[in-house]
Amino acid sequence: MSYSRYAVYYTPRPGPLHDFGAAWLGWDAASGQPVAHPPVEGVETWTATPRKYGFHGTLKPPFRLAEGATEETLAEALTRFAAAQPTVVLSGLRLAQLGHFLALIPAGSQDDLAQLAERVVMDLDGFRAPLNEAELARRRAAGLTPRQDALLTQWGYPYVMEEFRFHLTLTGRLSGGEIDGVQATLAPLVRPLLEGPFEVADLTLLGEGPDGRFHHVARAALSG
Repeated sequence: MSYSRYAVYYTPRPGPLHDFGAAWLGWDAASGQPVAHPPVEGVETWTATPRKYGFHGTLKPPFRLAEGATEETLAEALTRFAAAQPTVVLSGLRLAQLGHFLALIPAGSQDDLAQLAERVVMDLDGFRAPLNEAELARRRAAGLTPRQDALLTQWGYPYVMEEFRFHLTLTGRLSGGEIDGVQATLAPLVRPLLEGPFEVADLTLLGEGPDGRFHHVARAALSG
């Protein structure tokens, strides 16, 4: 399959968290197949925006390949990078509201994960094509701080480095009247998944296909 953009994400290994995320969003990026939603009224609408990306936590945001770069060399570089990095273990995850959407976020410190994300962004940046004027304008339309604009210019995304906040997105933008109800619906569904430590043991390379959805390309173990 030909991909227009690539990204490096955390995606859960096969298991309960993966299964929940794929069903909740309605798209399994690992298999490249739609998944039936749970029988919850409204879930298809709530998840319409994040569905195309699959259930994930962003480490290096989507980018077009630089001239001369290939999927194969990118995957090889990611494998080499991951082999030199240790597994990251967080104290856990929790359900939270971030602005106008809901996500799972670290329950405690995310410092080790933020350092890993910073290294991913920097080490693989040679594979990223610079943003064009339309892409820059679209990002700036959201209203960025001067620092976020500088990060956008340097790294192709405004929410990296000290602006990074790890999250596993569960909904698109919700109205003020919706958020509490959707959070109450989600809470019992995710509670069994949030017990104990949360481990990031590998990185996933994904590509955006002609269908507009992201598909798994390669998984690289953190083994440093």
